[in-house]
Amino acid sequence: MTRPTRVSVQLQPGGAPDYRTWRDAVRHAEDIGVDVVFGYDHFHKIAMKGIVDGKPVLFDQQPDEVNFEGWTALASWGEITSRVEIGLLVTGIGYRNPDLLADMARTVDHISGGRVILGLGAGWYEKDYTTYGYEFGTFKTRFDLFDEGLLRIENRMAQLNPPPVRDIPVLIGGSGAKRSLPAVAKHADIWHAFLPLDKFVEASRLVDELAEANGRRGSDIERSSVWESAAEADAYREAGVTLFTTEIAPDADGYDFSTVEQMVKWRDA
Repeated sequence: MTRPTRVSVQLQPGGAPDYRTWRDAVRHAEDIGVDVVFGYDHFHKIAMKGIVDGKPVLFDQQPDEVNFEGWTALASWGEITSRVEIGLLVTGIGYRNPDLLADMARTVDHISGGRVILGLGAGWYEKDYTTYGYEFGTFKTRFDLFDEGLLRIENRMAQLNPPPVRDIPVLIGGSGAKRSLPAVAKHADIWHAFLPLDKFVEASRLVDELAEANGRRGSDIERSSVWESAAEADAYREAGVTLFTTEIAPDADGYDFSTVEQMVKWRDA
């Protein structure tokens, strides 16, 4: 399957001066030609040192800052945009009832005229769970809930009246060979990973193998990765990535779109 190259931006609400600033950034992203606009499904802004081997490294202190909830915002985005696809990168199954989540996604899909991407993950940020009264559990229990939740979402989607405007694409984020990639192979329309190129190629090959074992074609699963530079993006595109994402955390002045503008120019070139 041949796909166009697309660019997306995750606009993080944590630390924004106010909701209006976040909303206006969504509109601006659409205006400058972005293909997909994501939020995140965190109840707090994450204080993170960086990502090592695909895993976040956090500061010891996680202070409370201005933040807004993602799914209620998506309903608004469906009204204020007309072209971009919208979603959260990614929704934590551990604090979202899967059947209700399917209904929420279906409703926002209708609000937006069929532009929702349903990003899903097992969840990892402990503060989201504990401060809102959810059990954080263990890696195993979170992934057990994730696997169960994926099936419940599929079953509920088939029962909703009316159904979604389109078959809502499911995006699964993660690169673990034991739990994440088997889930991608079974359920995902888009696979999002943050891996060095050689490890991405290896993991992508495993996704193809697992998909075939589950009666699917690996080529039916779009590959998504993180933008670093035009040169690196060229290499990842050669490896099969067609969706490139950057994230913007706001400062006191709002959102800096300079990297996104570079991505759009690279895509169009």
